[in-house]
Amino acid sequence: MKSTMGIILTGGKNNRLKELSLERSIAAVPIGGKYRIIDFTLSNMVNSGITNVGVLTQYNYRSLMDHLGSGKEWDLDRKTEGLFIFPPYLSEYGTGWYKGTADAMYNNITFLYRSDEEYVLIAQGYAIYNMDYTPMLERHINTNADITVACRNMDDLTCEDQKQLGMVQLDEDGRIIDFMEKPPNPKSSIGSLGIYIIKRDFLIELLEESAAKGLTEFVQDIIVRRTDTLKIYSYMFNGYWRPLSSIQLYYKTNMELLNPKVRQELLVGRNKIYTKVKDEPPAKYNAEANVHNSIVADGCIIEGTVENSILFRGVRVMKGAYIKDSLVMQGAVVGANSNLRYCILDKGVTISEGKALNGDSQWPLIVGKNVTV
Repeated sequence: MKSTMGIILTGGKNNRLKELSLERSIAAVPIGGKYRIIDFTLSNMVNSGITNVGVLTQYNYRSLMDHLGSGKEWDLDRKTEGLFIFPPYLSEYGTGWYKGTADAMYNNITFLYRSDEEYVLIAQGYAIYNMDYTPMLERHINTNADITVACRNMDDLTCEDQKQLGMVQLDEDGRIIDFMEKPPNPKSSIGSLGIYIIKRDFLIELLEESAAKGLTEFVQDIIVRRTDTLKIYSYMFNGYWRPLSSIQLYYKTNMELLNPKVRQELLVGRNKIYTKVKDEPPAKYNAEANVHNSIVADGCIIEGTVENSILFRGVRVMKGAYIKDSLVMQGAVVGANSNLRYCILDKGVTISEGKALNGDSQWPLIVGKNVTV
């Protein structure tokens, strides 16, 4: 896919992930022990041969920029092409804040003009999946589509989760005849993955036309409005895919990573998921440690019991502590004889000795960053 450049949209201000996204964008939220959410989309692009990638970000982007750096871990620290990060900026003509996804791309349209790839792949940075985009590009070319949208049957998501997605209806050739953004009553179980392929010149034309009309959203103002006039085709993806559109889905996705089949599809095989490298010693299990069906990252020291949980880098579990069905993020300390069930602890949290915290599988208890309980 050397003829294709990539754009990753990291979203605007929201509280979908509660305390986890108060100080960081959703794309930068940790997941799976050592990854950030954006690692999956960015790695998919690199694995598909896309080496010219722009990341459009807006709110709380310091953590995201720190994680991505120069793009070294994704082999994108290049003299030409590579990784480009586009936060909003102030000017004498406006506030700099993006009003929507189309507005974000229009404000950085110079990136499109200065690139010479024929196609643009636009993807959201909030989903977990492992996908080779090459067959999607082939589908786009073979159908002579104006826009190709990656789609999937969403039967494995609840009706409430489907209401937070873009749901589509297809004709017998796979052409999208109706696109419903966050419908209260979905007419179909086929949903958009938030991944689009379009010719670069045509994208520039659409963005300039939308800006002239004061339209700001790529999906709502460009795709939904033009299903009758543009040839918008679907590309069906059948693999594992989860949108991190709620704290329930975030927790569920992490727990599903404990399933060997899911882990095999996402993290093992030819298409690796890359992330920022940190030099940590291997996890240390003391004599009292008791660990079952859990992911334990580098740098952890475990003296207690851990079941069906994920421990991120550098977590300390003291003697007698019991952790079950929980996520414990980087640098957290779980005190002696404490008890955690259905909890999400953000970075740097300290749980005092003997403390008991209990959430619910549908509403996990969240402790914000650097809090002592």
